[in-house]
Amino acid sequence: MLLPDDCWEQVFKIFLKDGGDRRYLESLSLSSKQFLSITNRLRFSLSIWKPTLPFLYSLLHRFPYLTSIDLTRFSGDLDALLSQISCFPLKLTSLNLSNQPIIPTKGLQGFSQKITTLTSLTCSNIAHLHTNDFFLIADCFPLLEELDLSFPIYIDSYDDFEINALSLALPKLRKVNLSGSYYINDSSLYHLCKNCEILEEVAVFNCKYLTHIGIASAIRERPNLKSLSISLSEKVISMELIDSLRSLKGLSCLDLSFSLCISNQLLSSLADEGLPLKRLVLRRCSNNGYQCSFPEIINLLSRSHSIKHLDLQNTRSVNDYLVDKLSVHLRNLVSINLNHCRDLTESTFFKLVAKCPFLEEIRMEYTCIGKLGAEEEKYRSLMDFVVRPSMKSLHLSSNQFLNDETIKMFASIFPNLQFLDISSCSCISEGIVEVLRRCLKIMHLNLTSCPSVNLLGMNFQIPKLEVLNFSMTKINDETLYVISKSCSGLLLLDLEGCCYITEKGVMEILKNCTRLKEINLRHCRKVAADVGLWTVMVFSRPSLRKIMTPYYFHPSNRKWKPILDHGCFLC
Repeated sequence: MLLPDDCWEQVFKIFLKDGGDRRYLESLSLSSKQFLSITNRLRFSLSIWKPTLPFLYSLLHRFPYLTSIDLTRFSGDLDALLSQISCFPLKLTSLNLSNQPIIPTKGLQGFSQKITTLTSLTCSNIAHLHTNDFFLIADCFPLLEELDLSFPIYIDSYDDFEINALSLALPKLRKVNLSGSYYINDSSLYHLCKNCEILEEVAVFNCKYLTHIGIASAIRERPNLKSLSISLSEKVISMELIDSLRSLKGLSCLDLSFSLCISNQLLSSLADEGLPLKRLVLRRCSNNGYQCSFPEIINLLSRSHSIKHLDLQNTRSVNDYLVDKLSVHLRNLVSINLNHCRDLTESTFFKLVAKCPFLEEIRMEYTCIGKLGAEEEKYRSLMDFVVRPSMKSLHLSSNQFLNDETIKMFASIFPNLQFLDISSCSCISEGIVEVLRRCLKIMHLNLTSCPSVNLLGMNFQIPKLEVLNFSMTKINDETLYVISKSCSGLLLLDLEGCCYITEKGVMEILKNCTRLKEINLRHCRKVAADVGLWTVMVFSRPSLRKIMTPYYFHPSNRKWKPILDHGCFLC
């Protein structure tokens, strides 16, 4: 008996649960017209860039339930594009215009007249921000709840009146990011916090005209803040600011990255208050040129039992002994960032795994994993009895001591690993085969600049692997043949700078990887630029949508028109 569309839609949503990849729905969409119609309704976001334009009309017709449009990679006439988008009866709630030269005035005015549902606008890294843009945004989108105007490259002469008027005109604003905006001063932040009565998240990194007194005055106006991201640049932190931070009883995220004055007094005061912190970021912080006091950080974490995300990147005072003391208080930890903490060894990694049972992500790039730590044997033996099914993501790039023996151990204790980055780890060789044999759920593997990596012993299927990065390695056609047999579900294969592969190996990939959408062949000097070869490549693999070609590749419109008409973008 056939199920109605509503029932199938609920079934398909299982694939998207908890941030699942909607690419799983593609094969379903090919099964029948009914499934195609249902999966079309489950597409809510669309990224548009120049190659998308010829298909835009069809795409906007096909996906009537879009709520989010991303234009960060688009180069061209934004006014015309926004006008075209607004002609469709979409109920958009999110628009991203980041990395553009200017805010498209005419386009946004026409867009806002037809699409009145927008609640989130991101305009980060705008080359030239005009003061009139503040009034334009307020007039066009009075229902905004989230606004990002961070890191403008240049702005016209500015007056506090603009931010005051903007905040008064946006009463529903809950999240705002004005980081890197040199026009933000104490008065601007005060008006923002005072006028936006339901404001919950504020990010004002690298705003050099903000003072501690000004920050304290502003956040006292908004005691219901849940997230605060600031850089404290003065050399002495005032008690007024400390008291204001302590008054934020519902604060769950505190990001003090690049601050110069994280004093013991500040950390102790926050610890005594017992704020319900879930995320704490102290990236590259110092105390008047000295590293933060680690005992005070431990004291803070010992009082904040709800911490799930901790970021101590570039904290030079962190070593294996201190992390051991720290890990006792991190039982509920989900993710930790220890990148560029160069004194950390393999012992720290295993201590975290042993003491933090809910860890899903570890970032330890540019450390000394693989180097013998003082208690390495103790924790290695402990790992014989530990399995951590929660671990999903390991970022271990640029660990010069990381070797096959260590990553084989990872494979034995992380059966559900999905993401592994061991790029620029020169000691990795055949050990990666054992990782792939045991971690059957791995989806993303980055082996960039691993000169000794060897997959020739791989004679089994890796069913879920979708993204494989082999750029700047010494693999050859024989390795590509092995990959084509074992990784048939690949969506993206990066082979940039692989100087020993030829078109023969590439054709094996295209023959057997039936879902492949993107392949990077830049600087692959043995791959020919013959039009016949590239035509065969595209037509032999209909799923291909993007080929990044060798630098000597210069297609003419006449010769390459059949490929371009096929819907594959070559760049």
